Amino acid sequence: MTVALMWEARAAEGRGAELLAWVRERPLDGVPLRREVLRAPGDRVLVITWWDAPYDAELPELAEPEGELLARPVHRWRFESVG
Repeated sequence: MTVALMWEARAAEGRGAELLAWVRERPLDGVPLRREVLRAPGDRVLVITWWDAPYDAELPELAEPEGELLARPVHRWRFESVG
């Protein structure tokens, strides 16, 4: 089974580039099948990782940046492949 973990955050005003750099520098404890980093207006950053694992498996996830880098808490979702 393939499980996708999504991590989405919104940077504090004007700190989108810094959040994007923070995400790119963060290694995971493990190697996913795939990892993709995306950005959107409003200084938002999205990271999707794909894993060959059961839906409820313990999988490494990105932490939440410390300090005042974020405008709000990180949002996280987990999905399983159906196709």
